[in-house]
Amino acid sequence: MTSTSAAAAARATVHGYPRQGQHRELKKAIEGYWKGRVGADALRSTAAELRRGNWQQLAEAGVHEVPTGDFSYYDHVLDTSVMVGAIPARHRAAVAADPLDGYFAMARGTQDVAPLEMTKWFDTNYHYLVPELGPDTVFAADSAKQVAELTEALGLGLTARPVLVGPVTYLLLAKPAPGVAAGFDPLTLLDRLLPVYAEVLADLRAAGADWVQLDEPALVQDRSPAVLNAAARAYRDLGALGDRPRLLVASYFDRLGEALPVLAKAPVDGLALDFTGAAAGNLGDLAAVGGLPGKRLVAGVVNGRNVWINDYEKSLATLGTLLGLAERVDVSSSCSLLHVPLDAAERDIDPQIARWLAFARQKTAEVVTLARGLAQGTGSIAAELAANRADLSSRAGSALTHDPVVRARAAAVTGADGRRSQPYAERAAAQRAHLGLPLLPTTTIGSFPQTAELRTARADLRAGRIDTAGYEERISAEIREVLAFQEKAGIDVLVHGEPERNDMVQYFAEQLTGYLATRHGWVQSYGTRYVRPPILAGDISRPEPMTVRWTTYAQSLTDRPVKGMLTGPVTMLAWSFVRDDQPLGDTARQVALALRDEVNDLEAAGSSVIQVDEPALRETLPLRTSGHAEYLAWATEAFRLTTSGVRPDTQIHTHMCYAEFGDILQAIDDLDADVISLEAARSHMQVAGELATAGYPREVGPGVYDIHAPRVPGVDEATALLRKGLGAIPAERLWVNPDCGLKTRGWPEVRAALENLVAAAREIRGGLPGAAS
Repeated sequence: MTSTSAAAAARATVHGYPRQGQHRELKKAIEGYWKGRVGADALRSTAAELRRGNWQQLAEAGVHEVPTGDFSYYDHVLDTSVMVGAIPARHRAAVAADPLDGYFAMARGTQDVAPLEMTKWFDTNYHYLVPELGPDTVFAADSAKQVAELTEALGLGLTARPVLVGPVTYLLLAKPAPGVAAGFDPLTLLDRLLPVYAEVLADLRAAGADWVQLDEPALVQDRSPAVLNAAARAYRDLGALGDRPRLLVASYFDRLGEALPVLAKAPVDGLALDFTGAAAGNLGDLAAVGGLPGKRLVAGVVNGRNVWINDYEKSLATLGTLLGLAERVDVSSSCSLLHVPLDAAERDIDPQIARWLAFARQKTAEVVTLARGLAQGTGSIAAELAANRADLSSRAGSALTHDPVVRARAAAVTGADGRRSQPYAERAAAQRAHLGLPLLPTTTIGSFPQTAELRTARADLRAGRIDTAGYEERISAEIREVLAFQEKAGIDVLVHGEPERNDMVQYFAEQLTGYLATRHGWVQSYGTRYVRPPILAGDISRPEPMTVRWTTYAQSLTDRPVKGMLTGPVTMLAWSFVRDDQPLGDTARQVALALRDEVNDLEAAGSSVIQVDEPALRETLPLRTSGHAEYLAWATEAFRLTTSGVRPDTQIHTHMCYAEFGDILQAIDDLDADVISLEAARSHMQVAGELATAGYPREVGPGVYDIHAPRVPGVDEATALLRKGLGAIPAERLWVNPDCGLKTRGWPEVRAALENLVAAAREIRGGLPGAAS
């Protein structure tokens, strides 16, 4: 097909769409179901209405082919485990008794049965449920969900394309099930899994699917020849099936690299590639392999994971180059729009600045506009091109994006600014003398339950139903309650509970220059947990202290140390929509300097323990190793720049959760924090062994309470985990704490779990030489 005919064939599509609904209807329905207020039929009805609304919005916007199967009650990887019958043995009875309740048990656990492990979806803040597989795993096809949702879309008269997690990525995301030898490689199950995918594809074909998309984002990472050979075998076998739908293999988040020729040569009918950000290299790579003659290319030129408007002229240039590289070129988002909010109609953002933003609905319109411009020529979108140029120019010239004072301060930073005044060993001795803590000191990560009363108080303040004095009295009362409980429970290092904070990033963003906060910009983090990532639009500074008042108030209520609590610079970037007009390292340095001022003010106000959370350090690691050194250099420098201005006897903590820490052990050491707390309960204390093997010399708090599940761990369970931790970390360097903050949990379970945690610490502490209770 010629370039001209390829352009004429150009159509618009997307990989996926936000699931929650305009008013987070899905979250409310699911949580209502968990609490017994919403029945299963009502939940299914709400979900069906949301799916129908999404598809109709896409179709009315001009999207030719809508995705199906991307909708989920909790997580699309968990949905895939159900689809292929990979149900852990401990959950099979629950799934057999009630598939919906069993599904949620796998996601959240029950009081008696642990959930699946949860970790980050590549380098995003979305969490997926990790499949558990072993040599005895028996797969069995269950395509009911995928077929039902396709049937719903077709019934609306729409052209629909089911979207599935591909078999290679599914296996690469999996881990050995509990009790399986650590050396087991789930990829060895590929030949057992492929017939199940073949059966699902046949079911979808019988239900009316013309195309099916198989997502293989794991192939954008550095992969061994064995993995590439497995991918070639998988798509050779699936491509050779008889009466199958046409297969579109999709990748995103980075360039395919060495996997691109493997997929280009495979007997599939098309590829969907990302051409934004780090994946822009796919353009040259595709030309180098000779393109996709006779195949469809779905070109992801609209960034699906950031919120800035598209540069139409740049995207059209990319699309024009691609026309000669495939039989048919369609226009798409780079990945699922799951990673951005639904609609940029925000009342509280300056209208001019709002024109710089594109959320899911606006990105859909961009895809449609670009497809029309590609198919019909730029004259057909002349007005849109002119408006786009004006908006891009407005952003580039804005005073918000260029503050000379901030830039001068960042440029003046020296290496000495990022180093503590004494080495760790000397600091540790000074801190032990100053703090006087027992062996196995107990603490929490920072937040306590965000009750309905707290959320109501914030809403009442915004609405003017209470004044500032009334609101602050409510916060003061909550802090008093949190402190009193911790003292009674016997916790050693306390927190004030963060009742005044709506979110660990947004709270700070609202007090820093250069950030924009949204009112309705919800994005799924995991399950029914949604966050509103702020938008990092300009240069960053801190006009005044942000946390000192409430931390100081809490410290005045107790003789025990109260941690000052901050979110670190990398997490402030990772959990925001970052600016794309300067290097991330430059932005990180600006944020670090603003936070450095806060750390120093906390110390001056009397804080002896200050925690700077960096849970996103691992998730922001580039997917390809070629980018690791540069990233880790600026990321660790930013943390040290934030924390290095304090005295030796001030103890600096950091916290990380739900990531593969083994990939960044040297970086964890390079942070030079005095104490690090890490998620460890779901991963059975794995990180403690990894740190010990790496020779990590500082204090560690591997979590013994999984706060992402509603179950309360008993004293025996916490004690067993602690003993496992002690097998790797000596008692003088081991802390006892939950996996993460407690804001999503209820007070009854928090009280019970923390009391059990303290009891476990005391039980083991009592048997240690030289221990003091």
